[in-house]
Amino acid sequence: MPKAADPALRTALVERAAQMLARREPVTLRALVAGTGASTMAVYTHFGGMPGVWRAVRQEGFVRLGERLAALEPTADPVRDVGALGAAYVTSGLAAPDLYRAMFDTQAELEDAPAADRTFGVLVSAIARARDEGRLAPDGDPAVLATRFWVTGHGLTSLAIGGVLPRGELREHAVELTTALLVAAGGRADACRASLAAGWADVLDA
Repeated sequence: MPKAADPALRTALVERAAQMLARREPVTLRALVAGTGASTMAVYTHFGGMPGVWRAVRQEGFVRLGERLAALEPTADPVRDVGALGAAYVTSGLAAPDLYRAMFDTQAELEDAPAADRTFGVLVSAIARARDEGRLAPDGDPAVLATRFWVTGHGLTSLAIGGVLPRGELREHAVELTTALLVAAGGRADACRASLAAGWADVLDA
């Protein structure tokens, strides 16, 4: 009888594949299961074959990001919540850098593209709330601002993962850069800076 799927083994294989990709090692069936105690059949059991592995590796980063975002409790300050979302994004990438790199490798499809899109939608909704509550100009487009916010966070995360930007400097740069984005969208500098810094503290100092 075929073995039942083991979630722990599936996760281990996804992480191993991401690590191998990051090290530019050939990812073959045998190489993937080497040292795991599993047979090559496990790849078919859990993923249906190597194409399924690529989809799962790319999806896993979004799954973990979604879990971090969902764990955040909204506060009475929408800009603080935007800051916390940014901090959660960065810390998610730093916690699993190999998976983070794979998230944006469009050579592989996603297992669940709408679920990945929802992680961005959370940020759009938070920025829309900040606009609707008068913290930003009323005519701003939340999706456009969220895109700029994400680009900033992605750049900082990528530089930190690559060792170019010291991780100890991330919070300061992130707060200042995103403050500038919100000020350009009609926010008040001092209020935005304080709220964004508080959001980062909510995540990093928890």
